[in-house]
Amino acid sequence: MSEQRFDAVVIGAGPGGYPTGIRLGQLKVKAAIVEREYMGGVCLNVGCIPSKAVIHAAKTFDKLSHTEDLGISVATKPTIDLKKMQAWKSGVVNKLTGGVRALLKGNGCAIVEGSARLAGSSADGHRVIVKTGAKETTLLAKSVVIATGSRPMEIPGFAIDQQRIIDSTGALALDAVPARLIVIGGGYIGLELGMAYAKLGSKVTVVEATAGLLGTMDKDCVAVVARKLKKLGVEVLLDAKAKSWAEKGAHATLTVEVKDGAGTKLTTLDAEKILLSVGRRPNTENLGLEAAGVALDKRGYIVADDQLRTNVPGIYAIGDVIGGMMLAHKATKEGEVVAEIIAGHRAAMDVRTIPAVVFTDPEIASAGLTEDEARAKGHEIKVGKFPFAALGRALGVNDTEGFAKSIVDAKTQELLGMHVVGNGASDLISEAALAIEMGAVAQDLVLTVHPHPTLSEALREATAAWEAAGRVNFVHVTSADGSCNN
Repeated sequence: MSEQRFDAVVIGAGPGGYPTGIRLGQLKVKAAIVEREYMGGVCLNVGCIPSKAVIHAAKTFDKLSHTEDLGISVATKPTIDLKKMQAWKSGVVNKLTGGVRALLKGNGCAIVEGSARLAGSSADGHRVIVKTGAKETTLLAKSVVIATGSRPMEIPGFAIDQQRIIDSTGALALDAVPARLIVIGGGYIGLELGMAYAKLGSKVTVVEATAGLLGTMDKDCVAVVARKLKKLGVEVLLDAKAKSWAEKGAHATLTVEVKDGAGTKLTTLDAEKILLSVGRRPNTENLGLEAAGVALDKRGYIVADDQLRTNVPGIYAIGDVIGGMMLAHKATKEGEVVAEIIAGHRAAMDVRTIPAVVFTDPEIASAGLTEDEARAKGHEIKVGKFPFAALGRALGVNDTEGFAKSIVDAKTQELLGMHVVGNGASDLISEAALAIEMGAVAQDLVLTVHPHPTLSEALREATAAWEAAGRVNFVHVTSADGSCNN
């Protein structure tokens, strides 16, 4: 068995792992990164990037069918060639994954392909065994970073076979639009892909076990997306649990238990494909964690502190494997922090907010606290709201659904949260994240000159709304006790 020595070894080359490797190289730390399947991880290959490409294509297709108001007539009805779309999506993915390899090599981080596991430690450091086919290689390093990500969860009776029962990976690889699609799970992945296929022509039904969609997002923002789902013809079943399914000719029959006023009832749904989207679980198996003594919590996540240290000296963990918000940009930030720590710098994962985006149509983006979260923390809050329908830029691009909402502490005027639903929300939210991170008060946003006509003006107007008499039509002031003064 061959042996190689490094200062640090990163296991997993996803959006947490590869930035760690790049930053380690920049800091002149001799490092290697181990990847068993996807260079760039799930995010670049079968997650964030390809899903946004498909969502964009679906949105473009949908817009082509609604151009008459702009005075544009399409001579023939638009058609979909899903195989060509998949080829275009793959081209986007290949460019980015190729770029990751180049960045790692360019910054001096060695790439080792294969499956890694911890295999004890000695005075020389931690031993990592990498198996590539029949070959095994030992990597020795003082520091090891576990960045192995997560995978879709399954529920009993619904084994993912990528034929009838598909996960997000399977949904992004379809070469034909299913006539009927059932989405089990009303979270962000299920709604993003469900809406995309509804635009491409699928009859979509969403089955959600709880009483609402997108449970962690601002309720007012979710209501806008719910209206759009209805407009697209998407059927939404809330308080509904998928119980079982059976093959029936060329389609599947799903049995669903739905709550109603009298209790529960069973109903059946038919579909060509069933997309299972009920959450994700950490990839912590077969890594030698137990033998190495690395502590896991009850749900199987690695326990790590604000410096991403596990209970074993020299072993760190970042990204989805440590839980919390399972977002690519969170993993990237953690990777940059842990690289700084390994290189001997003073650093910690100390952030006031991590923005979140749901790429539905319209998009939802959130930074900081929701109204409910702010009240639960004891804040007396003021809420400002500004509709896109009153925004010149939104009117000019014929996309006026949604609004921006600011959550401000009534006593200190500190910006506690910002929530945007509408065109471009994903790009707008970074301004709010910066404001919250720097501890900005409402006046900081109000006094900042925003270019006109732009969508970003909505953030300023939402923040100014609660104190400007001329904007009282767009504001409600909410006290800690929940009372509302219009």
